[in-house]
Amino acid sequence: MVMKASLQLKLGQQLTMTPQLQQAIRLLQLSTLDLQQEIQEALDSNPMLELDEGHADSEQTSNSNDDSASTSDNRTSENQNLNEPTPSRETDNHNSDDYDSEAFSAGEESWGDAIPDDLPVDTAWDDIYQSSAPAGPAGSDDNDLDFESRNSAGETLQDHLNWQLNLTPMSETDRIIAMSLIDSVNPEGYITSSVEEIHSGLVEEFEDLDLDEVVAVMRRLQHFDPPGVCARDLKECLFVQLAQLPSDTPWLPQAKMVVNHYLHLLGNRDYAQLMRRSRLKEEDLKSVIALIQTLNPKPGLSISDTASEYVVPDVMVKKENERWKIELNPEIAPKIRVNSGYASLVKRADNSNDNNFLKDQLQEARWFIKSLQSRNETLLKVASKIVEYQQGFLDYGDEAMKPMVLADIAQAVEMHESTISRVTTQKYMHTPRGIFELKYFFSSHVSTAAGGECSSTAIRAIIKKLIAAESAKKPLSDSKIADVLEEQGIQVARRTIAKYREAMSIPPSNERKRLV
Repeated sequence: MVMKASLQLKLGQQLTMTPQLQQAIRLLQLSTLDLQQEIQEALDSNPMLELDEGHADSEQTSNSNDDSASTSDNRTSENQNLNEPTPSRETDNHNSDDYDSEAFSAGEESWGDAIPDDLPVDTAWDDIYQSSAPAGPAGSDDNDLDFESRNSAGETLQDHLNWQLNLTPMSETDRIIAMSLIDSVNPEGYITSSVEEIHSGLVEEFEDLDLDEVVAVMRRLQHFDPPGVCARDLKECLFVQLAQLPSDTPWLPQAKMVVNHYLHLLGNRDYAQLMRRSRLKEEDLKSVIALIQTLNPKPGLSISDTASEYVVPDVMVKKENERWKIELNPEIAPKIRVNSGYASLVKRADNSNDNNFLKDQLQEARWFIKSLQSRNETLLKVASKIVEYQQGFLDYGDEAMKPMVLADIAQAVEMHESTISRVTTQKYMHTPRGIFELKYFFSSHVSTAAGGECSSTAIRAIIKKLIAAESAKKPLSDSKIADVLEEQGIQVARRTIAKYREAMSIPPSNERKRLV
């Protein structure tokens, strides 16, 4: 058989992810902190990019259509620079480029790909990039840095106890015992090792060490801050805190008696048995329980080494003239622009290495700024549709939340669901009712008796409202809550009620029982 070479012409379609499109998609899914880190890295690596120091104020144009609805089809200008006022769904901003126009036109036609007006960030692909680790805000003024909160390590409970130990006069032997006890304290403030174990570990170094001496040192540590620390169990923790109260505290002897002898009955909320054994009347027991509830069962958690975490909203929502207005938070990222001085150095016909380097950097800077603009416009478009769908929530609260899935917003803005998922992940919206992640507004639905749909978020709000209004002596069970919802036309199974209740960290009915 003879093989012959031949030429064939085939037509086909192929999806190619250009580096510019990859960059735009990656920026789209970054959180605020990750975006700040990405911008800082671009500023460090590209000399064509620079921070805007506020020189754009003279170039800002007045905003129009301030009273238009937030759900209108007005779009922000495609050529808007990032150093201009925050884009909103009610304003159109038109501004000139910050760098040399001749260098811009020369670079656009002679060496780089022309940047389209609409940068396509929508893709049906799954997320192919993982966001980097959260980083501190970039581009902030050094004078505004809070060095104490950002650069200092958090204090642990052991650090707090050792600090007090250094201020307490003790013998060398007692100090070593105290350090061994402090090392065995868990984050909640309890000693995890028994006194006997600590004694056996120290008896090799101190042969004449008695067990009572270890107990005595432990008693001294129990007077440290926070009150109740270094206790061996809950009973001892509460009793130590009661012992530190003034002697004239009302109901103090009765509270010590209940904690010392009947704490298990109090934990099981067996108030009838507790009143019978303690010989306390119901009104007296209420006062005793109220005093015990002022104590801290986990004193160590008041000394936390967890660093404070702050949420910076990406979108701001407010009501003006009876209409909801949506705009991007101007503080979510540093304001950047192309350095006009470096851009003016680019020469049209020069093919030297230095000039080619400047051309490449200018083109990358333009693409980076366009990618950021595209990210902002997509985020604003999606947030506007979410507000349009969930105006009932903004006006009336959780009970008015409508069922909504990613496909609803994807269809409304004509994008793929994966794009909507990227836009709504780790992005936050500031509303008059609080700050919520954009994912919060999406929820499944439950059919109603009238043939409609009810959001799972609304159901959780109704459950929370019912529990808040229940009788403390006879709290509602999950089955009873299901019956109440069924009377309102919402058919929810008992196990679903339990799942929603646990998700809201609400204890079951037997643990919600109170005397009052």
